[in-house]
Amino acid sequence: MTTEIPKVYQVGDVTVTRVTEMMLGGIPPKVYFPGSWDRMFLEENRDSLPSGLIDGNSQLIVSIGTWVVKTTNHTILIDTATGNDKNLPLNPDLANLQLPYLKRLKEAGVTPEEVDYVLLTHLHVDHVGWNTKLVDGKWVPTFPNAKYVFPLAEQEYYSSEASHNKANEVNFNVYEESVLPVVEAGLTQTIGPEGGHFLEIFKFIPTPGHSIGQMSISLKSDGEEALFGADVMHHPFQVFNPDWNSMYCEFTDQARISRLRVLEYIADRPVIYFSTHFPESAAGYVTRNGDGYKWDFI
Repeated sequence: MTTEIPKVYQVGDVTVTRVTEMMLGGIPPKVYFPGSWDRMFLEENRDSLPSGLIDGNSQLIVSIGTWVVKTTNHTILIDTATGNDKNLPLNPDLANLQLPYLKRLKEAGVTPEEVDYVLLTHLHVDHVGWNTKLVDGKWVPTFPNAKYVFPLAEQEYYSSEASHNKANEVNFNVYEESVLPVVEAGLTQTIGPEGGHFLEIFKFIPTPGHSIGQMSISLKSDGEEALFGADVMHHPFQVFNPDWNSMYCEFTDQARISRLRVLEYIADRPVIYFSTHFPESAAGYVTRNGDGYKWDFI
């Protein structure tokens, strides 16, 4: 199998590279967008939509991955995908993976020891998994020299009785296996609910709804701008249909509000949108299309 050379994007003086952990196809849209999916949308727009959004059976294609940001002084990861060896009894499709993520990271020019910061938009299973790795039966930080930075509200919720951390919920085991070990190692820093600037070029922007304290992350460098959107949108179909929530959005009304805020912001500016789960390059631009919006990959 040939290795695809990771595509590098330039944002001012900063480079951004996608490291994809996995691609998932065959996802029924009526399941992914419960109560929202309208098959007429696809039938009426199939010829005008970007390619690569669906497979040959009109099922969704999504990805899981990490963005690598390199500045003059730092190597930064934004979200760390799902991870190997995770015990996820209520999410068996993502449990006990054995994927060459660290090899792909190296192909993008990064070894674990070189990572200075890990910025986490929220603490769901597919965003924090490679925070840790299993060594001799113990979860240890994968990036031993990094500071792990994430929203405080996420930590408070997912470490609490109220969260999806318990046995009857989807995020079972995630905090214990993928977050708590880096907390106990003294490697974490939290961002308050108001968000704020980080390392001068980043800004954590509150976009709650998908999860209780999710934040998108803005990057500005030398007059250019990008936005790492977290799970404000899971698939480009939501650019065209902002009122559609995914099955994973926990606080549905707030998720729609945050999605519209993000779309309004990036549609009015030449902002590269770096998604977490979009297929293809996972990067692109949102522009206005009449009273709505459209998506184009780059």
